[in-house]
Amino acid sequence: MSEKYHDHVRSQGLRYAKELEGHLSWLDTFTGAALGVLAVASGIYTYLGVSSLLDDNGALSFFAAMAYSIAVSVGIFVFWSFLIRLLPAVRTARARVGLFLSMLLGCGAIIAMSSWLNAAALAGAAAVEQHLARTVQDYQQSLEQANAIAIAAQGLERDVARARQSFEDLSELEATGNLSGLAGRGAVFRVLRQKSQELQTLENQIASQGPLIDTSFAEGNLILSRMRALTVEPGPVEARSVEFSEEAVRLAGVITQIRQLSVAPLVERAAQDLSASVVLPQLDGATDANRSDQAATITSVLEVLSQRADTLRVAAQEVMAMPTPVEPVYTPISTADAVIKYAANFVPSWAGAIAIDLLPAVLVFILTITQAAIRAGRGDVSLEDSMTLAELRVARAALMDIDGETLDIEDRERRIDPEDAVGPKPAAIETLPSGSKR
Repeated sequence: MSEKYHDHVRSQGLRYAKELEGHLSWLDTFTGAALGVLAVASGIYTYLGVSSLLDDNGALSFFAAMAYSIAVSVGIFVFWSFLIRLLPAVRTARARVGLFLSMLLGCGAIIAMSSWLNAAALAGAAAVEQHLARTVQDYQQSLEQANAIAIAAQGLERDVARARQSFEDLSELEATGNLSGLAGRGAVFRVLRQKSQELQTLENQIASQGPLIDTSFAEGNLILSRMRALTVEPGPVEARSVEFSEEAVRLAGVITQIRQLSVAPLVERAAQDLSASVVLPQLDGATDANRSDQAATITSVLEVLSQRADTLRVAAQEVMAMPTPVEPVYTPISTADAVIKYAANFVPSWAGAIAIDLLPAVLVFILTITQAAIRAGRGDVSLEDSMTLAELRVARAALMDIDGETLDIEDRERRIDPEDAVGPKPAAIETLPSGSKR
C-alpha cells in the first residue's frame, strides 16, 4: 500500500513538472522579444535624457546620445538574458548567492547609467518648473520680509513725532514762563526749539521714504506675477528659464532697493546725535539767579533729551535686529539635476523609470521559483521513469533507426564484391597419362 501511494505521489509530481515545463516552453517563445522591447524603450528614454544634458544640438551630439542609448539597450538586454537563463538553472546555494549578488550589482549599474536619465526624460520639464516655482517662493519671501522691515522702520516716525511734540510743548511752556520761570524766548527756549527742529527734519525724511517703499513693493509684486506666469506657460522650459532669469535679476535689485529704504539706521544715528550734539546758547538771564535757573532748566532738558534719544535708539535697534531677508539667487538647472534635486516630488516618475529597467528581475525570480518547483516535482525519479508516452515513442523510433543503420552496415560488410570475390586461382593439377604413376 505504501509503495502504491509513493508511486501515485511520484506520478502526480511528474505531471506537475511536465505541466510547468510546457508553460515555460511556451513562454520562451516571446521572452527574448519582450526583453528586447523593454531594452529599446529604456534606450529611447535614455536618449532623451542624454540629449537634455548636451548643450550642442549638432550631429556630433546626436551621434553621441544615440551611441550611449544603444549601449544602454544592448547592456540591459544582454544582462537580463544572462540572468534569466543562468540564475534559474543553477542548483547550489553558492552559485545562487553569487548570481544574486551579481544581479544586485548590475541593477545598481543600470540605475546609475539609465534610470536617472529615464526619469529626466519623463519628468525633467516638470522638475525644472518645480525649481522655478520654489525660486519664486524664495523671492516672494525675501521681498515680503524686506518690505516688513521697511514698514517697521517707517513706524519709527511716530516715535520721532512724539519726541518732537514733547520738545515743542516744553518750548511753549518756556515761552510762557512755566518751565524755568522766565517768560520769553531765552536760552532754554532756543535749546528746545533746536532739538524739535532736528526731530522735525528726521520726521520729514522718514515720511518721504514711505511712497518710495510702496512703489518698490508694488514693482516687486509685478515682477513676481510675471515669474509665476513663466513657471506655467506652455512651451519649452529652457526658453522660459532664460526670461525667468532676467526677471529674477530685476527682482533682486528691487529687494535690495527696499532694504536700502529702511530708515532704522538713520534713526539710530539721529538718536545718537540728538543728545551728543547740543549747542548750548549763552545764558541771557538778567541776574545770576535767573542764569542759575536757566542752567538748571537746560540740565533738566538735556536729561529728558538723553532719555528720548535712548528711547529712539532702542526702537531703531529693535527694527535693525529683525531677521535680514536672505538674498535669493536664481541658478539655472538642467532637467537631470532638477529631477535629482526634487526627487521626492516625482516619485511616480522615478518608479516608472526604474521599473522599465528592473522589471526583468521579476521574470528572473518567477523562473527561479518555477524551476525549483519542477525539480521538486521530479524528485529522485530517473530519466527513464519520467519519460512520457510520446517521448518513449520518439526514443523507440530513434532506436529503430539506429538498429536499422547497424544492420545496413553489417550487411555491407558481409556483402562481397564479385571482383573481389575471385580469389587466387587454384594450382593446375598436373594431368598424367592414364595408367601412369607418379
